[in-house]
Amino acid sequence: MPEYRRNYVSGGTYFFTLVTHLRRHFLVDELARPFLRRAIDTVRSELPFDIVAMVLLPDHLHAIWTLPDGDENYSLRWKRIKGEFTTSYLDAGGCQGPVSASRRKRGERGIWQRRFWEHTVRDETDFERLFDYTHFNPVQHGYVKCPHEWQYSTFHRHVRGSVYPEDWGCPNFRSNNLNFEFSAIQEFTGE
Repeated sequence: MPEYRRNYVSGGTYFFTLVTHLRRHFLVDELARPFLRRAIDTVRSELPFDIVAMVLLPDHLHAIWTLPDGDENYSLRWKRIKGEFTTSYLDAGGCQGPVSASRRKRGERGIWQRRFWEHTVRDETDFERLFDYTHFNPVQHGYVKCPHEWQYSTFHRHVRGSVYPEDWGCPNFRSNNLNFEFSAIQEFTGE
């Protein structure tokens, strides 16, 4: 197995993909969402970061974060978020997936995949491509026909801020020149 090295850039902007253990569908459930929100808010209050974009799907999430100048430790933030969520979600009656002997030995629960995928945003073109990919993801997975139909997304915030028109990404959108190529991004995210 090749050794994967994460890229850390002080004050960097990063695109992330986190996937549930065994791709179980629960992240948009009524029980899970408030605990994920609370875990993110708790960690952000202690270790600040800006959420530039985020979409929550049943079995995974995508997020684009910008860290403060002088800080590059996104791994600690995700570790804390995953841990806070797992504890509160399971304590409230959430169910975990099967836990292998290897997971038990490591003290891991059956909630998240062990790792997460990260990509350091290189430039404005890279940012725009990943920003659009994040918001179009529910359409790509067939959950909705238009990004504005998916409620678990920062797409709505960006419509209110005039970054996107509300019909962006819809089948009849006046300019279907969406700024990403799914195949190129899917190679990295495993979707």
